Amino acid sequence: MTDTTLTETAPAEAVPAETAAHGVLLTDAAADKVRALYEQEGRDDLRLRVAVQPGGCSGLIYQLYFDERLLDGDNTVDFSGVEVVVDKMSVPYLDGATIDFEDTIQKQGFTIDNPNAGGSCACGDSFH
Repeated sequence: MTDTTLTETAPAEAVPAETAAHGVLLTDAAADKVRALYEQEGRDDLRLRVAVQPGGCSGLIYQLYFDERLLDGDNTVDFSGVEVVVDKMSVPYLDGATIDFEDTIQKQGFTIDNPNAGGSCACGDSFH
């Protein structure tokens, strides 16, 4: 008969799952503006989330907002300290899109140039 000694092992530490990358680009101007907004808010725990949601005259609309969460299935890319997050469902619709920030007399704000967007929707916010 053989003696067997059982030893306890410490539970493995939870290691965050690797997140996949996405094909969205963030221009330097947009990254600078996001960092300025983070500083203005006094926050360093936020991410820039871009997504598509059902709606608009062509079926989908963009969403661009700050989020402190990182959800299962999120795809992330870091642009010099600005983490851009895209949920798994939105990745194919946003692949190749570029987020920019314009500050001119005619326009101020973030823009999304998306090669996947097409059609002639007059509202300018939706695509298919």
